Amino acid sequence: MWLLLAFVSATLLGFYDTSKKAALKDNAVLPVLFLNTLFSTLIFSPFIADSILGGGIFAGTVLDPVVYPDGIPADGSGFSASHPLLRAHLLVILKAFIVLSSWIAGYFGLKHLPITIVGPINATRPVLVLVGAMLFFGERLNWCQWTGVLLAILSIFLMSRSSKKEQIDFTRNKWIFCVAGATIMGALSGLYDKFIMKELGPMFVQSWFNLYQLIIMTVICALLWYPSRKATTPFHWSWAIPLISIFIATADFAYFNALSAPESMISVVSLVRRGSVLISFACGVLIFKERNLKAKAIDLLLILIGMVFIYFGSR
Repeated sequence: MWLLLAFVSATLLGFYDTSKKAALKDNAVLPVLFLNTLFSTLIFSPFIADSILGGGIFAGTVLDPVVYPDGIPADGSGFSASHPLLRAHLLVILKAFIVLSSWIAGYFGLKHLPITIVGPINATRPVLVLVGAMLFFGERLNWCQWTGVLLAILSIFLMSRSSKKEQIDFTRNKWIFCVAGATIMGALSGLYDKFIMKELGPMFVQSWFNLYQLIIMTVICALLWYPSRKATTPFHWSWAIPLISIFIATADFAYFNALSAPESMISVVSLVRRGSVLISFACGVLIFKERNLKAKAIDLLLILIGMVFIYFGSR
């Protein structure tokens, strides 16, 4: 079941990336991200209220946290009865900072780069997660996994060469560095998710994580964007903005529930989720009419072949 949820999450992530690209066109980045966190928080506000009031409205449904290997069932608020409330919230707050760091860098990169370049770069995230899983969770790489890692590295090298046709230099372009930073922070977030999902319930993490993100983005926009808004790219409303929140909320719901399964592997879940690049790449071709597709398709194919090797090596 956890693997099926990972595939569902991947599909929704592809539409999430496409919605971001559409919303960011000639638009200010920070208010778009702020509205994303606002709408996501509104989506999960019933669960936040239920957690605060302890009403147990969603008890006995699929929204309940799982029973973990130690045999301690989670209570209605989303974390085990033996788990201190303060620690639970601090864990989620740290996750909010990690993810926002990734999102802010990724949003700026996506605004200024073709989605057919950003998507494949993001698709290499499982390689970083795999190495992290090996270091932190004791997962070991076999020859099949190493083959996938090397193919992903090769694809990035080829991508850096093919992108020069669009005057994008991987070694000097600041937006490439933004996407790379977002990918690294995203991989760190994936590893951290596997850690906290051993202790916290999926709905508790997702609902409170969105609320803390909203608080952080409110401060960032108030201090950094609003005072200088007239001197930067103006903000305009786009109906793609609420779609961002809808797609990421449902994608993360499937993702967190996949990770909450004790037998799930973060390396495999992260790998499957990067399959979203197929949808975002197709949308880059069909909707955004991006160029240099033949070379990018070869780079993407290498990444996907690498994913296949990692997948079978991780089974």
